[in-house]
Amino acid sequence: MKFLKWLLIVIVVLVLAFFLFGKSYLKEQTKKISPEKTVTYSKNGMDLTVNYSSPFKKNRVIFGELVPYDVVWRTGANEPTTFTTGNNIKIGTKSLPAGSYSLWTIPGKEGWTFIFNNEIPDWGVTIFSGGKKTSRNADADVLQISVPVQQLPQTVESLTIDFEDNEQLHLSLAWDHTKVSLPINK
Repeated sequence: MKFLKWLLIVIVVLVLAFFLFGKSYLKEQTKKISPEKTVTYSKNGMDLTVNYSSPFKKNRVIFGELVPYDVVWRTGANEPTTFTTGNNIKIGTKSLPAGSYSLWTIPGKEGWTFIFNNEIPDWGVTIFSGGKKTSRNADADVLQISVPVQQLPQTVESLTIDFEDNEQLHLSLAWDHTKVSLPINK
């Protein structure tokens, strides 16, 4: 009985140590592998920012394998990708109020769904699922929009999110041989 009591105490101490110290250490280590990036757009009366962590392809099949089709993805590595707009905008034809959002996607072979969510969780995936399930609260979704997939002729080695302004502003995401773009208007 004494042994079980001590075993339980040791387990509790180890779990507490992980949540107090190990989690921040893991975040620091994963950011060396998937560096944080920030992209901004400040023109035409819009003030937009995207923060994300950019994983690398490393000879892996990305979409359909590493990132499964038809499953919500936190869109990048480490913490969820965030999208901030300083003013009310339109994503496609849908209104998005000024604010900060977590940005989630559902990749598909022919099209992707982008999801803007009011909540920004710490990590974006559940620890006990081994990173396979997101911690997104679907009840906090503000906007969803689907866009077609473009196949790229050349490989994009690291996940790249950027603003492209060629007569129409787009938020574009490219990785491996896949590119998707969201139209943004004021």
